[in-house]
Amino acid sequence: MKKLICLSALCIFFATAFSQTKRPVNPSDLARLQDIENPQVSPDGNWVAYELISTDTSKDETNTDIWMVSWDGKNTVQLTNSDEDETNPKWSPDGKYLSFISLRYADDDKDDDSPGQVWLQDRRGGDAKKISDVKGEIEDYAWSPDGKKILLVMMDQDFSDTASTKTHLPFVMNRYHFKEDINGYLDNRKTHLYLLDIDSEDVDTLTAGNYNESSPAWSPDGKQIAFLSNHTPDPDRNENTDIFVMDAKPNAPAKQITTWFGVDDSPAWSPDGKSIAYIQSSSNEVYTMYGHGILAVVSKDGGEPKLLSKSTDRPVTNPQWSKDGKSIAVLMEDDRAQVVAQFDVATAEMKRVAKGMRMFSNIALNKANGNWLAEMSDPYTPSELYALENGATRRLTHVTDDFLAPLDLPQVEGFKSTSSDGTTVSGILYRPKGSEGKKLPLILYIHGGPVGQDDYSFDLYRNILASGGYAVAAVNYRGSSGRGIDYIRAIYADWGDKEVLDIKGAANYLIEKGIADSTRMGIAGWSYGGILTDYMIASDPRIKAAASGAGSALQLSMYGVDEYVSQYEMELGLPWKNLDKWLKVSYPFFKADQIKTPTLFMASQKDFNVPSSGAEQMYEALRTQGVPTELVIYPGQYHEITVPSYLKDRFTRYLEWFGKYLKK
Repeated sequence: MKKLICLSALCIFFATAFSQTKRPVNPSDLARLQDIENPQVSPDGNWVAYELISTDTSKDETNTDIWMVSWDGKNTVQLTNSDEDETNPKWSPDGKYLSFISLRYADDDKDDDSPGQVWLQDRRGGDAKKISDVKGEIEDYAWSPDGKKILLVMMDQDFSDTASTKTHLPFVMNRYHFKEDINGYLDNRKTHLYLLDIDSEDVDTLTAGNYNESSPAWSPDGKQIAFLSNHTPDPDRNENTDIFVMDAKPNAPAKQITTWFGVDDSPAWSPDGKSIAYIQSSSNEVYTMYGHGILAVVSKDGGEPKLLSKSTDRPVTNPQWSKDGKSIAVLMEDDRAQVVAQFDVATAEMKRVAKGMRMFSNIALNKANGNWLAEMSDPYTPSELYALENGATRRLTHVTDDFLAPLDLPQVEGFKSTSSDGTTVSGILYRPKGSEGKKLPLILYIHGGPVGQDDYSFDLYRNILASGGYAVAAVNYRGSSGRGIDYIRAIYADWGDKEVLDIKGAANYLIEKGIADSTRMGIAGWSYGGILTDYMIASDPRIKAAASGAGSALQLSMYGVDEYVSQYEMELGLPWKNLDKWLKVSYPFFKADQIKTPTLFMASQKDFNVPSSGAEQMYEALRTQGVPTELVIYPGQYHEITVPSYLKDRFTRYLEWFGKYLKK
C-alpha cells in the first residue's frame, strides 16, 4: 500500500514538473499567436465586440472572426465562424445587432469577383443576413444614429477586365502617383459616399466628382455628415486632406471647414454636435513624412481650430470625446510607451488616464458608464482588451493565455545610449533568461518607418531572435517618433548619417556594459530597417552578419519605381537637378566594394512600397565582390508579408544565417 502511495505521489510530481516545463520561443509560434483588432463597445455598455485574427496552418492563411466579451469579462461569445473573413464590426444604435463586412456568400450566389458586403447578425446568435448588394468595393461604413440607414464609403466599380472573357486589359496610367503597394497600378476610380436604406436596401449617392472621400462621421442628430477629402487641383501631388460637412441627403452641398495644407484626419463630433475633434498634422508640407499628429477642435461651421496638444510635442491619434463632452481622450506616444491621455477642451490641460511602460491602442468610450476601453500590451503580454476605470486597468479578454503557457520568454529592459555627437537615444534590450553576466552575440533589429518607434509592447519577432541565444537591441534612432518634432526631423534629406551614429552608439553601450560581444555583432531590419542595415554594413566593419529585408541602397534607381515620388521631389529634389544629394544617400551601393559582411537579402515579389529591385541590386553587388550572400524573394507578397509559412520561413532563415556567422 505504501509503495502504491509513493508511486502515485511520484507520478503526480513528474506530471506537475512536466506541466511546468517551459521552452524558448521559436518561429512556429508565429502561427499560434491570435490578434485582437477593432473593439467596439455596445450602446448599453454591457458588451464589447472585436475581431479575432487566427492562423489556419492547413490553408496557410489567416482568418478573421467576430467575437464579443461582456464588460465584466465573465462571458465570451463567438459570433461568426465561416471560412471567409468577417471584419469591421459595428453595433446597431439599438444594440440588438452587429454588422460586419464579409466576402461570404448567401444562397449559393458565389461570384469570384463580387466585393465584400455588409451583413447583419443578431447579437444573440443565428444566421447573418446580407443587407447590401453593391458592385463597388466597400472601404468603410457607419450607422445613422436612428439605425435606419448605413453610410457606405465605396470605390467606383472596376471595369478593367471584360465581363465576358475576364481578359486582362493593359494598364494605362495618366496620373502623377500611378502605383501603390497592395493596390498596384492605379486607375482613375474614386471613392465616394452612399446611403443604404436598411429596410428597402436602396442605395442613394451622396458625393460624386473627381475626389475621394473617407472617414465619415454622423452628427449626433443624424442630420449631417463630416468626412475627409482632398480638393486641391492635383491630389496626387500632395498629402492634403481637409474636413468637409454636408447634410445627409443626396445633392447636398459640402462645406470645407478646415484649410490646413497638411493632413486633417479622424473627425469626431462632440456630443452636443457643435464641434468636431480631429488630428492635424504638424507639417503642412507637400509630403508629411517628418511630422506627427496634433489634437485639434473646430466648430462644425468652420473657423480657426484650437490646437489642444501642440505644446506636448508628442504624436497623438484616435480622438474620442468624453461622455460629458468636456474633454477628449487620445493615444499619445512618449519615448517607447503609448499612453492614454485626456485633454480638457476649455483649457487644453492634459492628464494621463493610463500610463506606464506599456502600449495602449484602439481606445473607445463606454457611453453607458463613461469609462474607457483599450487594447493593451506589455513586454510579456500580447494585446488584450482592458477596461480603464479610475486610472486602473481591468482585463477583459484572455485570448493569448494558451499561447503564453508553454513559453519561456526572454527578459526585457529599457536602456539609453549616447551617440558620438552627444545625442541620447532610447532602446529596448531582449536577452534569454539566465544570461546575466554573459557576453552574448548581438543582433541589432532595426525598426522601419523611419517615423515610428519601438515600444514596450509584446514583440514576438525579437522574442524569437533572443530565444535563439542572442542579445537583441531595438534602437529608436533619430527619425523615430515619441521624442518630439526636432528628433523626427533630424534626418530630413540626410539619410543614413545620424541613424548610423545612433545604432553604433547603442552597440557601443551594450559592449561597454559587458552584454554584447564586439566580435559577434549582427544587424537586421525590414523596410527602412533594411535600408539602415545596408548603411551599417557599408560603414561599420564590426558587423559580422546581416539580414536586409525590403530595403534599398541605390536610391537614385528608386525614382519612379516605388511610391514615394512626392517625398523624393520635396526632400531630395529632382534627380537631374540634385544629383549630388541623390548619390550621397545612395552610398551603401557605391561602397559595395568595401562591404565584407555576409548578408542575407529578402524582398517581396509584388512590393510597390520598396520594390524587390532594391534587394536585388545589393545582392548582385555583393555577389560580384565574392561576399557570402543570398537573395530570398517571397512570391505574391506585398511590402508586409502575410502568408504564415513565409513569416515562419523568414525568421527561420534569420536564425540559420546568424547562427552560421555569429556562433562560431
